[in-house]
Amino acid sequence: MALCEVRLSAQNALQRMTSFMAILPEKMPPPFPVLYLLHGLSDDHTAWVRRTSIEGYVSGLPLIVVMPDGQRSWYTDAVSIPTSAFETFIVRDLVSFVDTTFPTKQSRAGRAIAGLSMGGYGAFKLALKHPDMFCAAASLSGALYVGERSNINEVRDCEMRLIFGESVPDTEDIPKLVTTLRPENLPALWFDCGTEDFLIEHNRRFHKLLEELNIPHRYSERPGEHSWSHWDVVIQEALEFIRQQFGI
Repeated sequence: MALCEVRLSAQNALQRMTSFMAILPEKMPPPFPVLYLLHGLSDDHTAWVRRTSIEGYVSGLPLIVVMPDGQRSWYTDAVSIPTSAFETFIVRDLVSFVDTTFPTKQSRAGRAIAGLSMGGYGAFKLALKHPDMFCAAASLSGALYVGERSNINEVRDCEMRLIFGESVPDTEDIPKLVTTLRPENLPALWFDCGTEDFLIEHNRRFHKLLEELNIPHRYSERPGEHSWSHWDVVIQEALEFIRQQFGI
């Protein structure tokens, strides 16, 4: 296994340089499936490596893990920030770069996406908007109802308006997105939230919505807060789910 940090030139949707971390398997025959792993609101592309044992959890697996720097973007093409087209960057530029640079399985069946908090939102949103690109998505303590701003402060609300506009469009709203897709076209969905997490009710509501829509999914909850100690445990189960989808 090798860990590397990659710097990308400004010739991308962000119109500036950016970075990502990658965990690469060694001494195994390619090609490899890829897990795109997204960080939360206050972190960067190094967070998963710094705050969890993700390297150890994937050691020995025929799997590439790519962790991009999403800043505070909500993995969205911001309506008012030209250098924050993060959705386009990931699904067009990053996937293309990874597929041309590393020995990947260059198909839907060889790609999954996961993330925590803001990254959980990003993982589900990108997988639902681009079901032809990802076969599976996993969310840890995901902020799944970004359209509801009642509990955020004035600074955060201003930040959200720069990204989404005055209200979150249906195309960026996960509960609305999921109702527009046929179940047979959906990626496999897995999500978890701690029972002491401030986002627990959002996750329970989304679980109930998927049940009402008869959409297959896996949902779990357990004691835990919105914290890295919780996510370091849960990512192991998310990885097992991803492995099952990849057949590795």
